Amino acid sequence: MTHDISDAERNSSGGGAPAGDAADQPDQPAVYDWRDDEAESRIDVGVLVAHSPGGAVEPLRSFAERMARDGVDELAAATDAAWRVHCADPAPLTDRASRRPSEFLDEAALHMTKRPYDVVVVVTDVPLTTREERTVEGLASPLARVVVVSTRRLLQTHDREAVRELDSPAVRWNAATLLVHLLGHVFRADHNDGGVMAPFSFDPSRRSVPPFDADVTEHLDGIASHIPQADVSRGRLRRLAFHAVSLVRNPGIVATTMIQSRAPLLPFSLPRLSTAAVTPALILVFSAEAWDVGLNLTNRTAALFAMGSIIAAAVHLLYVQRLTFPREDSQVFTEHMALVNVTVFLILVVAMMGLFLIVGSIMFLIELAVFPPNLMTNWPSLEDPTVGLVDLVRVGAFISTLGVLSGSLAGGAENRMALRHLALFRDRP
Repeated sequence: MTHDISDAERNSSGGGAPAGDAADQPDQPAVYDWRDDEAESRIDVGVLVAHSPGGAVEPLRSFAERMARDGVDELAAATDAAWRVHCADPAPLTDRASRRPSEFLDEAALHMTKRPYDVVVVVTDVPLTTREERTVEGLASPLARVVVVSTRRLLQTHDREAVRELDSPAVRWNAATLLVHLLGHVFRADHNDGGVMAPFSFDPSRRSVPPFDADVTEHLDGIASHIPQADVSRGRLRRLAFHAVSLVRNPGIVATTMIQSRAPLLPFSLPRLSTAAVTPALILVFSAEAWDVGLNLTNRTAALFAMGSIIAAAVHLLYVQRLTFPREDSQVFTEHMALVNVTVFLILVVAMMGLFLIVGSIMFLIELAVFPPNLMTNWPSLEDPTVGLVDLVRVGAFISTLGVLSGSLAGGAENRMALRHLALFRDRP
């Protein structure tokens, strides 16, 4: 892909640091440039090095550069494109704690849109974990076009006691293989495709990068030649339209990410949000005013109120918790960043629907098993004291809707914790 930015600008800007104002500082020159005058497209890769406090910086940076150099040749041959790799200045993390790949997405997205890059590779020396808290060597996000590689697992032997050297041949070629494997996932290749796309495992005897199978090479070549173009407009309406168009162009990858996200279960991972939704609902279900309103609502009004409140709650969380990417305004805005924003919003909508069902189930159970059934016969505001199943469902839906609104407003996702659970990355290397 060739953006409307000169090569001189490319070499003087690119990459970035995972913290602070380093995003505005110029990067180092490209560490490797695979050139082909006949190549129809160019793919710019930003390499961000995020090291733990007090960690060995230069060895990690050299490792990242060498891994990029070793992996580029195979990728260039498979995609028939010119690959340009740009390395940013290393930047420290706040601590040595394990991280999920989504926690690197903020800075990756920021640098991806500022430079811009087509793909971002984050290299770190802290443990990388999946949503199931498994420590892995690396993970990829086809949606965001971001890859995260951790040296922690690469340096550990199977018995977890011995430690390999970062500059050893085994670590070098396994890291390059892992990078090519993960970038294959970014370009939508799968484990069933064989070759370098076979499930990754550390091979101490490996001294080269396995090739892609022929049919996978043809697939990757087609994908790489249609890397999304960048939108350079700052207008809000045009950005909104760009998000909608991006969704229409790429419904498959958004749907796949949505299925993998298990969005309806997201409220269980955010106890503060769930508590703020359930607590007021438990009070309202025994409130005469809530029953008066719920019993006198029409089914259509109750349904529209629920749908509108769910969407409003999702929009509130999206913007108040700053779950859009990039977090800072940028002149350049790529299509895959638009897809990330659309997917995050849809995940939040489905998550709010899940919260609605959770609260609604509790309310309905209380109505059937706890609320005194004979109380309805003396209800002063009812012309017909008979309350049927539909009435109970409508009252429960009304109270649950209020609970969802309360949860999104009062509970929120403190410190953007929802980002850790959005499943924007694959669960396996």
